[in-house]
Amino acid sequence: MDIALAPSAHALEMARALVGMNTVSRNSNLELIHFIRDELARHGVKSTLTFDDEKKKANLFATLGEGKPAGVIVSGHTDTVPWDGQHWSLDPLSATVKDGRLYGRGSADMKGFIGLAVAQAPAFLAADLPFAIHYAFSYDEETGCFGAPRLIADLHERGIRPLACIVGEPTGMVPALAHKGVYRWRCCIKGKAAHSSLTPQAVNAIEVGARVVGKIGDMAERFRSGPQYAGFDVPYTTSAVCVMEGGIADNVVPEDCRFHYEFRNLPGADVAAMQAEVTAFAAGLEPAMRAVAPETGIRFEKICETPAFLARADDVAVLLAGRLAEAEATTLVAFGTEAGLFQKAGIPTVVCGPGHIAQAHQADEYVSLAQLAAGERFLQALTTVGVESLRGGHAAR
Repeated sequence: MDIALAPSAHALEMARALVGMNTVSRNSNLELIHFIRDELARHGVKSTLTFDDEKKKANLFATLGEGKPAGVIVSGHTDTVPWDGQHWSLDPLSATVKDGRLYGRGSADMKGFIGLAVAQAPAFLAADLPFAIHYAFSYDEETGCFGAPRLIADLHERGIRPLACIVGEPTGMVPALAHKGVYRWRCCIKGKAAHSSLTPQAVNAIEVGARVVGKIGDMAERFRSGPQYAGFDVPYTTSAVCVMEGGIADNVVPEDCRFHYEFRNLPGADVAAMQAEVTAFAAGLEPAMRAVAPETGIRFEKICETPAFLARADDVAVLLAGRLAEAEATTLVAFGTEAGLFQKAGIPTVVCGPGHIAQAHQADEYVSLAQLAAGERFLQALTTVGVESLRGGHAAR
């Protein structure tokens, strides 16, 4: 195979090792985190772990070049989506290499990139860079970006102020400077059960839920004619109801109903106002419910908060990524990432990594070896970047 179309053997083996570990979000990610910690320790690099409340999952933060001026964060999430019910032609944990591709869950999203980064550690150290390289690998991105805030809080407590952050999600190695936010809620309706022949004595939780769902659908229609942002495949804010549960039998008025819904908001759109509109509508339904049964009502639980991300084309992180990738253009992506969290923390951020989102979350997920090779060259180029580039002086070609 043409060497330009494949990463180095060490980088590929590192990516394969990570893909072979089962870090579906419902599981612990500690096998992978400890593997990276031990790999970095072999090179004299100390890792800091921040855990979830149950100590079953952890973020990893490591600095290559302790004591040097804060430099570049290389960021990725270690968890993956499950493959239940998907029809794979191979074992999702096999990390199979064939036909110029690395197959397996997380190969594109985004263990391929993390493997490349970890494999690059000896080169970063040997280069004796004038700035630090930071690794920031999180847990539970797929379920709502729950790990990254703890990692970022730890950076602030330690006084680390990086000049740029690269989130290596799959963008085909084209720097992405914007994505929508993703906010999800669970709506729980408590009704009153009765035999279905006695409906006036009941509060039908599903019917109440359906009215709230209808409100969210009406908002979705309104968003279509609202603010537009050219460049997104869907250039306006969207909402969707994707899970609904309730009822126990055909002849029992349901006492409980639960549904999940989301807003994917354009950068700058006011999600708090959108949610307030939903809760106000729901509150307007409760007097009639409680007139039948005082114990009934509607409550909401936030289950995901991923802020939108928007950088300027001349932001230092975007310019840096363009230089490293030798990319003339930038792009926007539809999927959510942790980039908005780093940006809100005051760190210039860009999304750029190997692979394509079309292959992520699918049966037979893969990343091409050519994309991994491009990602490796991208990271290798960091060893030739001067500190002036990180301050915005010479990042543009």
